[in-house]
Amino acid sequence: MDRQPHILVVDDDDRIRTLLSRFLRERGYRVSAAPHAEKALATLRGIAFDLLILDVMMPGMDGFDLTQEIRKTRDCPILLLTARGEPEDRIKGLALGADDYLAKPFEPEELILRVQAILRRALPRTRGPEAVIFGPWRFELETQQLSKGDERIKLTGGEGALLHALASAQGEAVNRYDLAEKAAVSAGERAVDVQMTRLRRKIEADPKAPIWLQTVRGEGYKLVAEPVYMDVK
Repeated sequence: MDRQPHILVVDDDDRIRTLLSRFLRERGYRVSAAPHAEKALATLRGIAFDLLILDVMMPGMDGFDLTQEIRKTRDCPILLLTARGEPEDRIKGLALGADDYLAKPFEPEELILRVQAILRRALPRTRGPEAVIFGPWRFELETQQLSKGDERIKLTGGEGALLHALASAQGEAVNRYDLAEKAAVSAGERAVDVQMTRLRRKIEADPKAPIWLQTVRGEGYKLVAEPVYMDVK
């Protein structure tokens, strides 16, 4: 794989959520976490994940309900975790669309093996996107071509490189220093701000209240977009 798979861990137990996140990061995965289903669904609206690890026994919307809700719109792999190991629960989870089911307590290495197996099976879906779409816009990563319907929007080399760096981050904030490096902006972080202002004037209906090219306080910028993956036969 040409990038670190991004995993979302959803568990209402702070200790377990923290331990899982730390262990997965130590094994080279990018990890985001959510304490409940509502936060997970809000996170999924802005970020495309390669794998979701969901605890079944959560207050409110449990892992089964969350799996069912996610499957209405997304096909990203799901691994369910639960203290209930009865066969009927496993069957229920798989019937709702989960890819695998792991009963607690489990060995961390077993979790990693399950994660690796799921990601191998889902490899065509976990490759980087060929494009991103946001509102009426489509941006092709390889050609750095921005279009709105049949209309192509002219970008400077710096604007295209900046948009490419943000699109490649798949919904995560990128700091100004990294953007300057990735977009080869020799004038540094201040030049990134200037390029961002130009991009917003071309893309946003109201550049002063951007919807797609957002400022993340204390972190940098992010592009709110949906990835478009190439079909792999």
